[in-house]
Amino acid sequence: MITVRRVDDPRAWDEALLRWPRPHVLQSWLWGECKVQTGWRAHRLLISQGNTPVAAASLLVRALGRSPIRIAYVPKGPILDWGAPEAAEAALAAIEREARRLRVFFVKIDPDVQAEAPEGEAVRRLLQARGWRPSPEQIQFRNTMLIDLRPDEDALLAAMKSKWRYNIRLAGRRGVRVRAGSVVDLQTFYALYLETSRRDGFLIRPFTYYQAIWEAFLRAGQGHLLLAEADGDVIAGLFLLRFGPTAWYFYGASSSQGRNRMPNHLLQWEAMRWAKAQGCTVYDLWGAPDTLDESDPMWGVYRFKAGFGGRFTSWIGAWDFPVSQVGYWLYMVAMPRVLDLMRRRHRTSSLDSQ
Repeated sequence: MITVRRVDDPRAWDEALLRWPRPHVLQSWLWGECKVQTGWRAHRLLISQGNTPVAAASLLVRALGRSPIRIAYVPKGPILDWGAPEAAEAALAAIEREARRLRVFFVKIDPDVQAEAPEGEAVRRLLQARGWRPSPEQIQFRNTMLIDLRPDEDALLAAMKSKWRYNIRLAGRRGVRVRAGSVVDLQTFYALYLETSRRDGFLIRPFTYYQAIWEAFLRAGQGHLLLAEADGDVIAGLFLLRFGPTAWYFYGASSSQGRNRMPNHLLQWEAMRWAKAQGCTVYDLWGAPDTLDESDPMWGVYRFKAGFGGRFTSWIGAWDFPVSQVGYWLYMVAMPRVLDLMRRRHRTSSLDSQ
């Protein structure tokens, strides 16, 4: 008999997730609580067969401003054995019922199901049969790079490209030292992150948003800040999230100065060593190109990550379940058109006033 219950206890929720081999940090209790600051509220469902949990899903729900539009998202979930059809059916049915109860326009999922694995095609068929559709709006990276941390350190180094091993040693010879950061270093790390965003052309949020996440994960022992220093200055850094057997390289930053000292190579190596020391068996480098082609904007990122021995891994991506067909169309088609028209009118009026 399949039962579904809501879980409101942080410890019980995380303990339930950790029963699966690779639960995702974006399904953890702490991540759901951190998203409150941007208007999301977590609804956590544990699906069981008899007394045995077979799936778990943290649905994040929010309204868009003051509008009646409400959407739901199960980031990197639900968590289950996707090779077990009954569990998959039960999880999707529970999510669909909860989405209807919450009266959202649609619900999105993007589980870590490998696209090329035998179960990938089976999961896609199941989703389509239940009325889910591939989403045109991907929130997380569709692909990533994974490193198996189970070999010893010598074997991990041997799996890297020779230039990457050389650069790790070179950073040390050029005076780069890596240390663990704390809450007092977060403003410094954010300043580097802001510099990186401006240099590389991507948008980031205000410091207060990241501060809430970074502080919460540091205090819970589920986050780790590493800073690379040279001549007394912080020249690069990264922030890891950890949950169960996996560590994720979520945030990275570097100064334009000191890049020839190769601090990022040493940082990644120390991050791998830290994750391994914590008992992690997988290091997720978090993000890779949509296609392995040199024209892809992320090709340089891919080459950097591949040099550490990362294995390109493709997920099935995001899928949407339209609770309201009209509402889904309004959100996906009509609203973007209105916003685009408003932006074009604003640009025109700005030019007319010059």
